[in-house]
Amino acid sequence: MRTEARVVIVGGGVAGCSIAYHLARLGWTDVLLLEQHELTEGTTWHSAGFVGQLRSTISQTRMIMYSSSLYAELAERTGLDPGWRGVGGVRLATTPAREEELLRQASSATTYGLEMELLSPAALATRMPFLDVSDVRSAGWLPGDGYLRPDALAGALAAGARSLGVTIATGVTVTGVEVVGGRVAAVETSHGRVATEIVVNAAGAAAGHVGALAGVAIPVVPIKHQYVVSSPLPLDDLPALPTVRDPDHIVYFRGGGDPPDGLLIGGYIRTPPVCWPSSGPPLASPRSLFPPDLSLFAESWAAGRRRVPALRSASIARVVNGAEAFTPDGEFLLGETAVRGFWVAAGFCVHGLAAAGGVGKAIAEWIVDGQPELDMSTMDIRRFGPHAASRSWATAKALDAYSRYYDVVYPHTEWTAGRPLRRSAIWPRTLEAALGEKAGWERVNWFPARPSDPDAVRPAGWAGRVWSPAIAAECRATASAAGLFDQSSFAKLDVRGPGAAAFLQWMCANDVSRPVGAVTYTQLLNARGGIEADLTVTRLGPDHFRVVTSTASGVRDAAWLRRHAPADVVVDDVTGAYGCLCLWGPAAREIVAPLVDGSLDTRFMRASRVTLGPVPVLAQRVTFVGEFGWEFYAPTEYVLTLWDLMVDAGAPHGLRPAGYRAIESMRLEKGYRVWGSDITPETTPNEAGLSFAVRTDKDFLGSAALRGASPTRRLRCLVLDDPTAVCLGTEPVRVAGEPVGRVTSGGYGYRVEASIAYAYLPSTVEPGERVEVGMFGGWQDATVVREPLYDPENRRIRG
Repeated sequence: MRTEARVVIVGGGVAGCSIAYHLARLGWTDVLLLEQHELTEGTTWHSAGFVGQLRSTISQTRMIMYSSSLYAELAERTGLDPGWRGVGGVRLATTPAREEELLRQASSATTYGLEMELLSPAALATRMPFLDVSDVRSAGWLPGDGYLRPDALAGALAAGARSLGVTIATGVTVTGVEVVGGRVAAVETSHGRVATEIVVNAAGAAAGHVGALAGVAIPVVPIKHQYVVSSPLPLDDLPALPTVRDPDHIVYFRGGGDPPDGLLIGGYIRTPPVCWPSSGPPLASPRSLFPPDLSLFAESWAAGRRRVPALRSASIARVVNGAEAFTPDGEFLLGETAVRGFWVAAGFCVHGLAAAGGVGKAIAEWIVDGQPELDMSTMDIRRFGPHAASRSWATAKALDAYSRYYDVVYPHTEWTAGRPLRRSAIWPRTLEAALGEKAGWERVNWFPARPSDPDAVRPAGWAGRVWSPAIAAECRATASAAGLFDQSSFAKLDVRGPGAAAFLQWMCANDVSRPVGAVTYTQLLNARGGIEADLTVTRLGPDHFRVVTSTASGVRDAAWLRRHAPADVVVDDVTGAYGCLCLWGPAAREIVAPLVDGSLDTRFMRASRVTLGPVPVLAQRVTFVGEFGWEFYAPTEYVLTLWDLMVDAGAPHGLRPAGYRAIESMRLEKGYRVWGSDITPETTPNEAGLSFAVRTDKDFLGSAALRGASPTRRLRCLVLDDPTAVCLGTEPVRVAGEPVGRVTSGGYGYRVEASIAYAYLPSTVEPGERVEVGMFGGWQDATVVREPLYDPENRRIRG
């Protein structure tokens, strides 16, 4: 047994083998992979082997597209056949809602560079005559889909890793992870200690147990998931049949099962059982399965028999009831944890084989280069806060995500599992409001509509399903008088220490070395010039700064800062210590005037400490809606009092409490970017139209990548001709009939009365040009316009 290694990978499933292989391909060959049994004998061995490329995000889709291309050539690379069968796959739509979803997926596929063809029922019957298509409305054909043998895939990846110098040790159990000073120092195993600075937890359904050895909470929930293989069917060349997904009937199937002349059929259930409700290490025995429970599988089996007539006279020859690792939001868990050097690649939600190639590539790039090629933010484990350590919360959320896996998900739909969790101080005033959830926080989407509210444009189709005229009314009230918003969920980080000013000056693209009281809008960039964070920095003292970032980015942004911070700088998350109430609108000055004790600074992007009535606040002249006003930060115990004070003081002026859907509408009118959609680690400030927030006369992280760079694409504002046609994001945009970009975000602007969208387009596309936006199978005309649409001279912000 080796006593040291540069990287130790825990878990010999397909993910661990892929990470080892890709690390070695990047030149890191001092890698030790440990598996407590033989390779694949945890959860990989019983995988159904489906590889479906189309996913909900462009990054995950591209990861699986890479996997498919890798699997097709892996035999040539390694000398071992991974059992890849590129037979293609279909997705069926049997309801109007599912057909709409399919049309939207086809549009998204266009922007992802993924080949997808829509088939009529007649065309589907010709291509796949073994299906009963009597209730099918349409189908999506994905020629790049397929399936493979899980043990063969892992074996090929392991062989490739070994040939490049990786050591693989089986029959070795990891019993502990040694952490010194917040960093990995070694792993303890049944065969002795291995010194290392990097551990990758790829333990599948046992990832939570392995994480606990390092003191890290990994919110993986093992759930029992069944599939069956039928008795032999009288169908020609069954292994060559395309894969089929029939989400309206929660069933999927393919040929090439075991036995090979049977059909492999799987499905989801509404009340899934958790694998191990009690404590103890999971996967302790190799190749373990649970007893079959065909009563839970009855709906999927019946659906399969309806769809494939040949199944109606068949029986079930084999049942596989195994553990699959799910997560609270149904997305992967990837990246470095709070313990430096302790990485995770787990929680693949039944898609481990499909994603393994892309996951291995991404994790290897992340470790070696410090940044993966693709944006991993939706899969980054740092998207979860400390509440993810709660087993009850993670289980409730994961079971809910599993039960809804094949549901049609409309935009702005809210789920109730695991709620309420994090509540701001004004919670008692929001009980009648429409509430949403983000990062565990309960947030107001809109307050109740009023009988006096005027009629408003309701977006057509999906965009208008979860909507209220109150959204329009809140926007109009903010523009004519004032809106009061609760932004307490926004993450707040205190950066302190003798080196804080120099540190943030290096980390931020803008100049933050400004006088006390200055507020700076800036981005944090990676070495490629991509945007890692979008935030404000307020200087509260010579060595004290307050960073405010989005609700879902707090853990991630704090980790990014701590990763680069020198020893004399401390980064503390103070989100829960302070609430934030935003008063925006032309009447804001008059509303707060009788409440203020002291001098309230009215200069834009300045902060001052005052009292409003009896409440001490930090007042920041910042806006995210394009109206005059302040963000008021107060200790949490004062926030409810402050809310009531401002509601009472504002009533004579027409103040209206408002929610996040109004903010979203107004920020689009002003062209304010949102991280995670409009800007990501794959986009630069120059591309995103944020060059004004970059100081080119100083050095900062990412500055070298920006110097001399000439963007080939730019984020542009579009106005659609039809005001009721509202984009949801990911829609393709074409110029002169050619797809050239995709929508990053969209919505209706109630102050400008227009449907607005933002999209990255070639730099040669200028304002005034006509474009088309793909929406649900059709094309909507739009115009590229100069931004911002609302108050382009910023007179309203200046008051």
